[in-house]
Amino acid sequence: MFDLIDTDRTVASPTYSRWMAPAAALAIHLSIGQVYAFSVFNEPLTHLLGITQPTPEDWSLTTLGWVFSTAIVVLGLSAALFGRWVQRVGPRQTATVAALCFGSGFLIAAFGIEAHLYSLLFLGYGVIGGCGLGLGYIAPIATLIKWFPDRPGLATGLAIMGFGGGALIGAPLAQWLIDRFATDVSVGVAEAFACMGVLYMGFMLLGAATLKQPPPGWVPPPSADLAERILPQTITVGLAVRQPQFYLLAAVLCLNVTAGIGVLGQAALMCREMFPAISASGAAGFVGLLGLFNMAGRLVWSTISDHLGRRATYAIFFGAGFCLYAFIPSTGQAGSIVLFIAAYALIMSMYGGGFATIPAYLRDVFGTHQVGAIHGRLLVAWSVAGLIGPALVNYLRRAQLDRGVPRADAYSITLYVMAGLLALGFLCNALIRPLSAEAHAGPMDP
Repeated sequence: MFDLIDTDRTVASPTYSRWMAPAAALAIHLSIGQVYAFSVFNEPLTHLLGITQPTPEDWSLTTLGWVFSTAIVVLGLSAALFGRWVQRVGPRQTATVAALCFGSGFLIAAFGIEAHLYSLLFLGYGVIGGCGLGLGYIAPIATLIKWFPDRPGLATGLAIMGFGGGALIGAPLAQWLIDRFATDVSVGVAEAFACMGVLYMGFMLLGAATLKQPPPGWVPPPSADLAERILPQTITVGLAVRQPQFYLLAAVLCLNVTAGIGVLGQAALMCREMFPAISASGAAGFVGLLGLFNMAGRLVWSTISDHLGRRATYAIFFGAGFCLYAFIPSTGQAGSIVLFIAAYALIMSMYGGGFATIPAYLRDVFGTHQVGAIHGRLLVAWSVAGLIGPALVNYLRRAQLDRGVPRADAYSITLYVMAGLLALGFLCNALIRPLSAEAHAGPMDP
């Protein structure tokens, strides 16, 4: 088995089609993208002991929010810590380790849920599963950029759209499994976690077995604009993190993700509280729909960025996002579920597009030499956002409810805060400039 994931065996043969790489990446990202459907578990986990309603010993929503936040934080930290290791061992070894971490994380969490041990739920899904998220996320990215130097936005969009679309599969699958295993003495969540762990581990291992990197000196099929798109290769990760552009890009990613991930993590509950007529299955369907737009936006917007440019595309994300977040509270006050869904769908398409566009943005600024490791370092910004975003939503909601604000209006202040974050992101994006000639001529790192 270890021979199959040896670095030398991950180099593609002459008969390997480069379009196999996006398919393999999609299998991995569709699996780890389940994290976006975690909100489906929130309600049943809050009455694990009470079955039909929470008891004082049950976990609170704010407590459960830290499991989701930790998974996102560990995603970014593991991507940053192991970025150079990923570049050294290749995508197949990395994706295999990711599959084992992500799948076993579900199984450990399932045991924790069954025994009502929060520490095991936190360790399994948040920490071990989070490591699987980070390694699985970055494993295919640098490889795809090498396979598609002529279309970097399309390449990264093809992979990362799977991460956004994970909720499209994960949300209805989780709800179906919960309903299937629910009894008078169990809400069915532990069994759902166990089944999903086995399924996702197998699917990710299949993707890992298919993923290969181009041989040294490989060039893509002739393309008229290829020469214009291939950039200097001299910028290393050590040199990149000393440039102001790196920190502006980190701020751009962090602010975009903070605004999106906070409300996405509570999408099912927000939908039901703003529109009480929506059922649990309807809210799960809403999460799945957001996953569809999240996934589609990653491919569509990243492809558009190949034509508009990355800076202009992000300007659209922040400008339109500001208007939409400020508009959403009025949809709840008007009772318009259609406008609410439409606004959220567009927001999620741009949220996903931001993730898919950032690797190509990095490639435009720093070149392809160590873009995978640079991308891994940048994902620390995602960790920060994963910590701040859900906490803002959970605690601002709690503060509003404690003040006596109706549940349907408890998210208004939060959404206005998110709009302000996007305005700041617009400014950071506007300040990004190409690297100086001195930076390109800087010393090489190992």
